[in-house]
Amino acid sequence: MTKYNCLNPIAPVGLNIFNDNYVKTDVFEEAEAVLVRSAAMHEMEFSSNLKAIARAGAGVNNIPLDKCAEQGIVVFNTPGANANGVKELVVAGMLLAARDISGGINWIQTVKDDENVAKLVEKGKAKFSGTEIQGKKLGVIGLGAIGVLVANAANRLGMEVFGCDPFISVEHAWNLSRDIKYVKTREEIFKECDYITVHVPLLDDTKKMINKDTLAMMKDGVVILNFARDLLVDDDAIEEALKSGKVKKYVTDFPNAKTAGMEGVIAIPHLGASTEESEDNCAVMAVKQLRDYIENGNIVNSVNYPSLDAGVCQAGTRVTICHRNKPNMLAQFTTVFSSKNLNIENLANKSKGDYAYTVLDLCTVVTEEFVKELEEIEGVLKVRVI
Repeated sequence: MTKYNCLNPIAPVGLNIFNDNYVKTDVFEEAEAVLVRSAAMHEMEFSSNLKAIARAGAGVNNIPLDKCAEQGIVVFNTPGANANGVKELVVAGMLLAARDISGGINWIQTVKDDENVAKLVEKGKAKFSGTEIQGKKLGVIGLGAIGVLVANAANRLGMEVFGCDPFISVEHAWNLSRDIKYVKTREEIFKECDYITVHVPLLDDTKKMINKDTLAMMKDGVVILNFARDLLVDDDAIEEALKSGKVKKYVTDFPNAKTAGMEGVIAIPHLGASTEESEDNCAVMAVKQLRDYIENGNIVNSVNYPSLDAGVCQAGTRVTICHRNKPNMLAQFTTVFSSKNLNIENLANKSKGDYAYTVLDLCTVVTEEFVKELEEIEGVLKVRVI
């Protein structure tokens, strides 16, 4: 029986995927698997029982990834599960920036009790007029699950779309409309586009990628949209650009103490994935990944360990090992197996940065003593027998 814990409410459609071999526990320390959305985990202590954490969403800033990796705890996320919800909000953000819709709605509330409201509307509507997005140039930086959907949707709305992603996957490249103009550098997008939307992870290379220097490359009156990560945009630089008119509007799903009240900012309260459908999709994907790992040892969409699919566990015993990525590890594993006269039917090994993962299938049952020998090898972080 596998115990799991939910640190946040998880959509029932996902939890219902667990079968009778799983039981929910409210005691975090008892859990072998944990589901989380936004709960902060950096200060939490993890028991040796914990095998995996699944984030029902894409961002994992609330999870201590290195700490988990060092303890052999595989951390999953659910990329793409909320992509459509974010895509739709990006489109809404472009429309809100193109036309002062929110300003007009707020103004109506100030005159709604006037008996001549209809006449006032006709007289006052001009100050809320704007432009259309059809025919405008949109630059999409980052062509992952969300970026591809945004690019394709904008193309169907009649925009001229430019896309940039040096690491685009084959899958996402196939899904990208042939009408999208693929460019090699961000600078081409900065110089060409009327609207620029960023859909990249927060890395050293992307932190504050929208800054004083890159803003200087852009057209006057450009619209910047950020539905990815707050720190992709330099707040001081965007404030200066808004005041000068270089930037017409900054649309962000991550308001902070500085941008929330900044003139020219359309601040949305992190609603990108806040749809019933997105929450359901994330929950379903998270639970499926946990089950596949617990039952078969397979890793899909981990952020701290490599992906490895060894198929359904059909052998007598499957041994999985989370370990450091260093020379001679496999040789040490096989030495232990051969010393016990155990035949390895199948072996798979993958690495990712400082960590690696090995799966070995046997036709015989292994003893606790055998597992202990594996655990004592320097560099081994967690051994599990399925």
